[in-house]
Amino acid sequence: MLNEIKKDAQARMGKSIETLRHNLVKVRTGRANTGLVDSIKVHYYGSDMPLAQVASVSVSDARTIMIVPWEKQMVGAVEKAILASDLGLTPNTAGTTIRLNIPALTEERRRDLTKVVHGEGEDAKVAIRNIRRDANQQVKELLKDKQISEDESARAEAEIQKITDAAIKDVDEVIKGKETELMSV
Repeated sequence: MLNEIKKDAQARMGKSIETLRHNLVKVRTGRANTGLVDSIKVHYYGSDMPLAQVASVSVSDARTIMIVPWEKQMVGAVEKAILASDLGLTPNTAGTTIRLNIPALTEERRRDLTKVVHGEGEDAKVAIRNIRRDANQQVKELLKDKQISEDESARAEAEIQKITDAAIKDVDEVIKGKETELMSV
């Protein structure tokens, strides 16, 4: 019973950390990364499709993302989708190849993005603490129902705290890594 609660909490905390990593991929670092365009949806035959399903997306050099639509008539739709996105990038089209040039970040923009990264990290920490609270609540309910002793309850809460501390340490490492990536020129 207690092991299930701990495993569930640990799994949910791991998912929070993975979500943080996924969200931080979208933060532009001044380097080309195909993850920047993952969230773009292209209007294709009456429905919105992820860009990766209608075009080949690759990185040609450190500052350029190349997009080659599968069909020639899709070039205009892909350009529109990129312009409508919140990336702030202008596509350069040559035939069926679309290039996105990633501009270098200014020092001020780097600091702003660092604040965004810290905000994302804080959101992840709040999620982890909520998971800890839920797990501790489940342990207290078991104690109240007299399914476990007070010693077992205290031990379980201490172990849940250790799991939480490890997850928060992981979040701090992810944030530090992204911050280092942002601040390197």
